[in-house]
Amino acid sequence: MTLRVDPGRSIARRTVFAGVSALLVPLPSVAQTATKEKVAAALPKLKEFAQQIVDKELVPGLSIAVVYRDEIGLLGGFGVREIGKPAAVEVDTVFQLASVSKPLAATVVAGLVGDGKVSWDSRIRDIDPGFTLQDELAAANVTVRDLFAHRSGLPGHAGDDIEELGFTQGEILQRLRLAKPAYGFRDGYSYSNFGLTEGAVAAARFSGSSWEEACEEKLYKPLGMVSTSSRYRDFLNQANRAALHVRADGKWASFTRRNADAQAPAGGASSTARDMAQWLRLLLANGRYEGRQVIAQEALQQTHVAASVRGVDPKTGAAAFYALGWNVDYRDHGVEWSHAGAFSAGARTLVHLIPGEELGIVVLSNAFPTGVPEGIAKTFFDLVFVGSPTRDWVAYANEIFETGYKEMMKPSLAYATLPASPAPPLPIAAYMGDYRNDYIGDAKVTESGGSLFLHVGPAGRRFPLAHFNRDVFVYMPMAEAPKARSGVTFLIGPDGKASEVTVEDLNEYGLGRLTRVSPN
Repeated sequence: MTLRVDPGRSIARRTVFAGVSALLVPLPSVAQTATKEKVAAALPKLKEFAQQIVDKELVPGLSIAVVYRDEIGLLGGFGVREIGKPAAVEVDTVFQLASVSKPLAATVVAGLVGDGKVSWDSRIRDIDPGFTLQDELAAANVTVRDLFAHRSGLPGHAGDDIEELGFTQGEILQRLRLAKPAYGFRDGYSYSNFGLTEGAVAAARFSGSSWEEACEEKLYKPLGMVSTSSRYRDFLNQANRAALHVRADGKWASFTRRNADAQAPAGGASSTARDMAQWLRLLLANGRYEGRQVIAQEALQQTHVAASVRGVDPKTGAAAFYALGWNVDYRDHGVEWSHAGAFSAGARTLVHLIPGEELGIVVLSNAFPTGVPEGIAKTFFDLVFVGSPTRDWVAYANEIFETGYKEMMKPSLAYATLPASPAPPLPIAAYMGDYRNDYIGDAKVTESGGSLFLHVGPAGRRFPLAHFNRDVFVYMPMAEAPKARSGVTFLIGPDGKASEVTVEDLNEYGLGRLTRVSPN
């Protein structure tokens, strides 16, 4: 058996947080079967364990749902919604789900497929002719299934890097045509938020509704998920909602927000433990809920059929798979379905089901970075199948998560210390001016108070540039991660002025180089 911790590559807010691979670690083999008595005995221990986690301030707040054999065994809220305020997390506290939105989206599209309005194998060219990819083979043949399985050839986080700059969903999806494929069509795997988003919104639009309307019609309303939405404004309108938290000087702090509407199917849903429990019931009952077939069984089952290899454990050689919006693993208790979610701005979530045991758990937390959701889920399964934890899974998951987080931060280390003898910059006027490319759009470098500023994106983001060495400057792209620094490098032309500028954290796929379009 393996524990897989994905520290934020689902829904990286910016590219600097987008390149962390999950780690696969071999664990002891456990093959006992769940029973009603074992689950009942595990639940009080799980509640006590969750309370200990918030008491130790490992996260500010948690909400947990457990379903077994179509019954809700546990709904629990622990800790606080926002640090420094007394309001407690409850079972009806709304959390942003981050990438746990993806398996929700797969369920919604399964509903559309079951209606016969669209197919998992519908070609995107046929249902959304305006969308295309750079690779001609992929452009002509990519399907809804391919996009949900992350096997279209799109490089992993194309679109994520410009989302925070204020581009709309439609603008980002159109720009995906500029991204060079990372691998051959259907010949690899690369986790793509906006690839999956295109598959979902195209299926909904072809079926006659917006994505948000399809979610409500096919899933949220039929299951009575009254506090669940795929619109950010609905989350903000909830009085009982969890704030996002990040580490600041070793303490949890709440000063960030995350609007993920542009990638709503991939990361924009919000929900409660109570609502998510209804969804678990539907999944574990093969699309049935309260005695009726809400989602066609065959269409839903397709979401759990392995379609891509997402990784291989280097120690055991065991493969980990991705289906349609779901991680799929084959372990001691049979097949397991799971998905994690993360916002670098302050959220961590997890859904994990063992369908052969009719057992599932959802863990929602309001903090990043942390491996707490995975640690809780693994502890719970130990409590059920073994009777007690086989190790400190939260500490173990946090250790893996921290290792991955440090790996993500490595590019910033190049700018952590100034060179011993930095070359002075040219006069400020040499760098000022308007710059542009088709992916990022328009950017401007201006001066104020003797300092340079980078203006980029339709949201009017303005970043101060600190000099590093000659024509290289540094900026901080994310308020939640002040140690995450990225380079901004100017290329000086024959006239002594910058002819190009490359924004490093927007250049993962070679799309961050902008050409000067006007003189200062």
